[in-house]
Amino acid sequence: MTMPPVLTGPITKLLVANRGEIAARIVRTAHALGIATVAVYSDPDADAPYVTQADEAVRLPGAAPADTYLRGDLIVAAAAATGAGAVHPGYGFLSENAAFARACVRAGLIFVGPPPVTIAAMGSKIEAKALMAAAGVPVLPGVTVADPDDADLAGAAAQVGFPLLVKAAFGGGGRGMRLVRDPGELSSAVRGASGEAASAFGDGTVFLERFVVDPRHVEVQILGDIKGTVVHLFERECSIQRRYQKIVEECPSPAVDSGLRAALTAAAVAAGRAIGYVGAGTVEFVLDREGSFFFLEVNTRLQVEHPVTEEVTGLDLVEWQLRIAQGEPLAPEVTGAAIAGHAIEARLYAEDVAAGFLPVTGVLHRFAIPAAPGVRVEAGFGDGSVVSPHYDAMLAKVIARGRTRADAARRLARALEAAEIHGVATNRDLLVAILREPDFLAGATDTGYLTRHDPAALLASLASLASRTDGATALHALVAALARQAVNRAGAPVLAGLPSGWRNVWSAPQRVTYTAAGEAYAVAYRLAGVGVQAVQAVRAFVNDTAVGETILVHAATADRVDLEVDGTRRVYRVHRVGAVTYVDASNGSSALAEAPRFGDADDTGPAGSLLAPMPGVVRRVLAEVGTVVTAGQPLLVLEAMKMEQTVAAPADGVVAELRAKAGEQVSGGQVLAVLEPAPPPEDGPAAAEAPAAPATPTTGDSGGER
Repeated sequence: MTMPPVLTGPITKLLVANRGEIAARIVRTAHALGIATVAVYSDPDADAPYVTQADEAVRLPGAAPADTYLRGDLIVAAAAATGAGAVHPGYGFLSENAAFARACVRAGLIFVGPPPVTIAAMGSKIEAKALMAAAGVPVLPGVTVADPDDADLAGAAAQVGFPLLVKAAFGGGGRGMRLVRDPGELSSAVRGASGEAASAFGDGTVFLERFVVDPRHVEVQILGDIKGTVVHLFERECSIQRRYQKIVEECPSPAVDSGLRAALTAAAVAAGRAIGYVGAGTVEFVLDREGSFFFLEVNTRLQVEHPVTEEVTGLDLVEWQLRIAQGEPLAPEVTGAAIAGHAIEARLYAEDVAAGFLPVTGVLHRFAIPAAPGVRVEAGFGDGSVVSPHYDAMLAKVIARGRTRADAARRLARALEAAEIHGVATNRDLLVAILREPDFLAGATDTGYLTRHDPAALLASLASLASRTDGATALHALVAALARQAVNRAGAPVLAGLPSGWRNVWSAPQRVTYTAAGEAYAVAYRLAGVGVQAVQAVRAFVNDTAVGETILVHAATADRVDLEVDGTRRVYRVHRVGAVTYVDASNGSSALAEAPRFGDADDTGPAGSLLAPMPGVVRRVLAEVGTVVTAGQPLLVLEAMKMEQTVAAPADGVVAELRAKAGEQVSGGQVLAVLEPAPPPEDGPAAAEAPAAPATPTTGDSGGER
């Protein structure tokens, strides 16, 4: 393919058209190259760390992506207002939007990415497959569906064969994607994927593609310069996914030997040359159990998982994006790059794994991942950051490098385990469990990994490996109580020198009750001796069970408890926010809510209430008042953090109330609808009243980038 025109030249000021960790990442490299930076931010991101890390920042009024980070006109205007001569789109948002790239070029801005014509060609997965097939790259059978109500839909599917995937022709990140195993599911899957694609990407065109059962997802990093040189930087494996979104990535792939690597990378370079690729891009493949590989797509941007390639090659891919955008040819360290060691990345998400990876929001009261040799953290959040429902739920990427794959896995697991993450639920424990699971350590990973290894079972295995039992949580409750009393004694107006918890009436214990993960932990403790001593002996019970035979408190303050139980001594880090105490130690982490002395009134809503499982926008209302519904029937569809969740009826009944409408923003726990029991048959007993229950997510596609 003839090289398309590319606007290049010296970059002195760069506008970063993105947010979060990738914005911070780009700013850091630009500053290292002596380039000034401009950030853009929405209202929810006003206090995000990346905003002040840049030299200047421009507000994009509003919250929703459509009003802010997807407004190419506002971003071009911000570049003009600040004198920026180049725009880096990061990943997601406008990074693969050919119209935005053209708008940058028309405004005289250097677009740090491939030419608009290349983005457009690869933006359509259908056109991309045709181009790759012409270039000799193996592709999977597929058929385009422009009309979801096409009468010949069954015939098109028969050409492809089952199982098959319904995929959005434009966009990615798992949105507009459905797996169909049976012909009877085809029509609804196509309509659902088409509607979601139209909402997310502005085009409802989908295509049917042969589905390879449990393949490996392997991709190749490529770089191309304006002279026409295209090289590869080896492969990455990204097979461990939930909802078609990667959560663990690594370089190199444990399944790729030298022969397969040569074939994969040759195909990727051929793909890059076929489209005249300029900049950093990724060619994605699926790899079946026989070792055959097939083209999936080309991502015409930087990938979320690019750090693992950087760690094993020693190259800065953002630096090379900027150098290529300035017209520099690829240097020998790029064309002659080699793999040294192994790197693994874990994506840390704000989500409730046990609830089906449901995104969560809230304030990160503390977000700290300790520095360690061989560990790298790319984060867009810090202490006090707010996790908003408007954007992807990824908090950070944690990357570890080691001489071997096992070294990298151990380092990464330890770094995640040592993190202090307070205020929102995350997938941290699941990531640690994966990194220590035997199949993962043996390299036996594919896209079916989390189907074969149920997350609940993985978390249970982690509890066993780390000796995290109910006893550990009970011990954390005691630690919280000791820290609480230390605060009380430190603020005591009289006799402040006495040890925490000391009483004249020795037989009366200190008492406090906490709840953690829905369980109550009633703590009762008392000092075993009288007087001020350096080390205090304690007798303690949780839920009337002795914590240990011998307990020694070496030190207790508001944020640190040094406790020895039956000869094992640990230092516990304590952080109290309101009524919640967070405890972190080598035996796990707990969030313990102090129970009030007097219970709160029940305000859960009327019986039969369906509660919003998360904050979000009501996209569709699928029932009316008076509708008779059956258990599992979809009633409403919510969208938050770029993911849809279906709110379904928990039981048979009649819709008595609808308290939400399409387009409305709702908060987590808000009553969306109320069901009443269906009228019983004339000769049958009355149905039991439907209980109040949170809505159960039944389907959903990933947010973020694949």
